[in-house]
Amino acid sequence: MKKPLRKRMNRIFLYLALFAVCFVSIFPYLWMVLVSVKERVLVYQPGVWFFQPTFENYKTIFQRYDLGSYMINSAIIAGCNCVISLFFGSLTAFALARYRFKGRKQFSFFMLFIRILPAVASIIPLFIIAAALQMLDTHAVLIITYLLFNIPFTVLMMQGFFEDISRDIEEAAMIDGCNSFQVLYKIVVPLAMPGIVATAIFCIINAWNEFVYAMQLTTFNASTVPTIVQMFKTVTGIVWGEMSAVGTVSTLPVLVFAMLVQKQMVRGLSFGAVKD
Repeated sequence: MKKPLRKRMNRIFLYLALFAVCFVSIFPYLWMVLVSVKERVLVYQPGVWFFQPTFENYKTIFQRYDLGSYMINSAIIAGCNCVISLFFGSLTAFALARYRFKGRKQFSFFMLFIRILPAVASIIPLFIIAAALQMLDTHAVLIITYLLFNIPFTVLMMQGFFEDISRDIEEAAMIDGCNSFQVLYKIVVPLAMPGIVATAIFCIINAWNEFVYAMQLTTFNASTVPTIVQMFKTVTGIVWGEMSAVGTVSTLPVLVFAMLVQKQMVRGLSFGAVKD
């Protein structure tokens, strides 16, 4: 009787601990949603939990601040950047996973170095180059700039997925008459699709949330959602209600996309975790 009771108590404590961790993680987001439906007077009264919700903040950010155009810019930039990053990053990762050549380890370290390089370290030369090419405040400048951190990220992610695919399958396909490119897009890519989907989600999140490059390289025409936050910091204080409304709306596209590809993302994140 003691063992089952102890086992049950341990399970209860484990569930309570998991619930506490989840609650602490999600509480800031829930608080942001709560603030976004409060009137401006109630925002500065955190003890008020029961009130008449209002959607005036959401109406304001779309009508006065034109949040829709910012979201369209973010979607175009994040989508195009994700496709380009996956294409070039996957090819590079496949080469690193399958071929042995001089400087392979150094190249992998270089990819890691670029990925962890702070944005402020490269923003000045990028601004000068974009100004010389007359590309400031365009979608293209952010799409190209975001490749600096998304291609290395794709390489680091996809290399592990490709290494977990058995070489025997590729060799069997080549015996059947496939060349290297046919093996890649007919055999390897379908097998690595869960990893590709997981990588795509993180690439979109990285591009969607980026602030420093978007803030310095754009002014209005190609400004993304994160840059609109600066408008809510005024001389009289921070407009928390409208800022929270922007934060809530800007997270919805990524959440919806993640929910649509949830199964593929879980498979991708656990791909290769179990070895034969």
